[in-house]
Amino acid sequence: MSYLETSRLKLRDWSAEDVEHFAKMNADQEAMKYFANTLSEEETHQFYQNIISELEECGYGLYAVEVKETKEYIGFIGFHRATFEADFTPCIEIGWRLKKEAWGNGYATEGAKACLEYGFNELGFSKVVSFTAEINRPSINVMKKIGMKPVKTFQHPKVDMGSPLKRHVLFQIEC
Repeated sequence: MSYLETSRLKLRDWSAEDVEHFAKMNADQEAMKYFANTLSEEETHQFYQNIISELEECGYGLYAVEVKETKEYIGFIGFHRATFEADFTPCIEIGWRLKKEAWGNGYATEGAKACLEYGFNELGFSKVVSFTAEINRPSINVMKKIGMKPVKTFQHPKVDMGSPLKRHVLFQIEC
């Protein structure tokens, strides 16, 4: 099923063929530099299963993204129910991860804008958040470009103390 289309992207259901590319992206040190670690093939398969479950349970989730012109899988963009222990959870988070070969083309911004429009107009969301490590300037720039506003910084409870990724920024946008 195709959920959204932009002029250049299709945000769609995942296919079995996507998993190999997803695993390669999750194992790439550069693509994962703002995460605590890369993911093994087994961890990627578990993540994939969680994505599929959330799509089935909620009717929304992290959508596979392909470039329409080439039909190439480039990553994911979409929504996730964030439930870790924090004063702003549970909440609906918008997120993205694209393989490094797709960076610098505006795909994250384009896809995230389409997701927000879909979330507010079709799914009935009233507020969406996004968060990342304070040092992740590329994702923070996307958050700003899609109209999100900074709310606060926080210590992410799932990141080890002493990690340069511990301090996170929280952004939000309301309908």
